Amino acid sequence: MGKRADLISIAISGRGGANRRSSISTVAEGMMWGCVSLSVLLVTGLMLLSAASTSITPLDATAIIQRSVEANDKDWDAVPYYNCFERDRQGETTRTSEVLIILGSPYYRLVKENGKEISPEDQENEKRKLDQTIAQRCSESASEAARRIAKYQAGLKQDHFLMDQMVSAFDFSFQDEEKVGDYEAYVFKAVPRRGYQPPNLEAEALRGMAGRLWIEKNTFHWLKVEARVIRPVSIAGILAQVEPGTHFELENMPVAPGVWLMKHFSMASRSRILFLLPHRTQADQTYFGYTKADDERKYCGRGVISRRLHDLSKRNGRLEPSEEELEAGR
Repeated sequence: MGKRADLISIAISGRGGANRRSSISTVAEGMMWGCVSLSVLLVTGLMLLSAASTSITPLDATAIIQRSVEANDKDWDAVPYYNCFERDRQGETTRTSEVLIILGSPYYRLVKENGKEISPEDQENEKRKLDQTIAQRCSESASEAARRIAKYQAGLKQDHFLMDQMVSAFDFSFQDEEKVGDYEAYVFKAVPRRGYQPPNLEAEALRGMAGRLWIEKNTFHWLKVEARVIRPVSIAGILAQVEPGTHFELENMPVAPGVWLMKHFSMASRSRILFLLPHRTQADQTYFGYTKADDERKYCGRGVISRRLHDLSKRNGRLEPSEEELEAGR
């Protein structure tokens, strides 16, 4: 989940979201997460295709893209409200975690390794860690909770800014209509736009990327995205170069009426650190078993909620929470 916001990143953007992620302390790790973020950049950019695309029926390209933007904005907003399972593959090994949205940010609970349930002892350890996390989050003040949630949402907000940047980064065109699984899709092609000047390091690699986007014909949600680096791109701020051979693939699926979230994300990156040292990274994540996140009252009860609302009211210059806020906490 954190990946769509991470991914969509995810994948939802390869940043922030998951509380289990440690800070990136090396240039090599920075390149990995930078590459994951680049996939999110291209994915979000494909939402904003040019109005000059080839006309198609029953809707022209501009109308298709506009409806896709609306559908995917709603999907993006839905990410923090869904639990799921995430399976991470590294070579021949896999780890499956239950991703729980607990009081506004995700928590990862390990449930399987290499397709097998973890031992009873490890299950007890995971339960104990989960209980400790719930207790800790329930005891937070309103300001502490706000800081934790803001950290999770920071990547989401940054990705919204990057969506606006994509309009100037690529030239787009309608390509074809295809069937993907059970769904009919419009296919759009994106290529780098000449003269594009990236405003920051995260957008640098867009100068050398190209890709395709599949939009489901009936609901206008994203079905699939493919992106690849087609020419070397130097990133001066970290003395590195992203090279051809770097590619990404993202697939989405319906998880509730009107809501499509990430199904699969894969990435293989090739780069050179200090323009000399080769560095390769791979990621392969599958998401399934989506359910709506539990209400806050399941974890903390009304007393804690009312206390937090009271703290927030004082911060906002009011002596007491409103009747509407108290009703929401019941």
